[in-house]
Amino acid sequence: MLTTDFFTPVVDDPFDWGRIAAANALSDVWAMGGEPLVAVNLLSWPRDRIPFELAAEVLRGGAEVCAAAGCHLAGGHSVDDPEPKYGLAVTGLADPARLLRNDAGVAGAPLTLTKPLGLGILNNRHKTTGEVFPDAIDTMTSLNGDASRAALALGLGCATDVTGFGLLGHLHKLCRASRVTALLDAAAVPYLAEARPSLLAGFVPGGSRRNLDWVRPHVEAHVDDEELLLLADAQTSGGLLVVGELPGHPVIGELVAEVPGTTVIVR
Repeated sequence: MLTTDFFTPVVDDPFDWGRIAAANALSDVWAMGGEPLVAVNLLSWPRDRIPFELAAEVLRGGAEVCAAAGCHLAGGHSVDDPEPKYGLAVTGLADPARLLRNDAGVAGAPLTLTKPLGLGILNNRHKTTGEVFPDAIDTMTSLNGDASRAALALGLGCATDVTGFGLLGHLHKLCRASRVTALLDAAAVPYLAEARPSLLAGFVPGGSRRNLDWVRPHVEAHVDDEELLLLADAQTSGGLLVVGELPGHPVIGELVAEVPGTTVIVR
């Protein structure tokens, strides 16, 4: 399997940005039940405005995460660009008979989420105020490899990672592809400590609002819009949403038989 992912800085610290971008790119492989084998750096850098010493820190962060993942980092490519961007192109290996697919959900199965939500809101607050949230950085740099391998070891076959479309968006796509509906228990969904206060203070990124606008026609909601915005928050290097129960991670709902026109029911 092959995947590519890169983005502009989500935090001010270049080393942390490198770690977050690398973890996010590698997650695409784990989300399908594969193991990353080799990656190459993708770097865009405004050479006339930002010192190359900071680019070196970004690359150092990416290299550290690849080493922790057991993925060989084989060089890469850089271009002069007005806006800095960094990520990886990753090649991974998976057993075709033991994949994690997003179209294999079945009614009656529980839903497990492996990382708390709120990363988009906290990243937006960080960009606006300069405040640093160590728990958000720890979450974004935590690797999804262990969760992926645990799911495969339990014989599970359906999962997706929770990234830019938010939990509601990725769950909607999983349910649509699997022809099922999800019953989501909003009270069971974990959040980073400052996520809800930051939402109430107005630090909601535009991407999260667009996520909710996009998925709303397919959601039957029994909670208010603030709760829905948290559930639709655009994540960076988020966790895995697994169809099945993974010990040590919260169950946040279940899949049921398809309800025409509705893919997610939030209670």
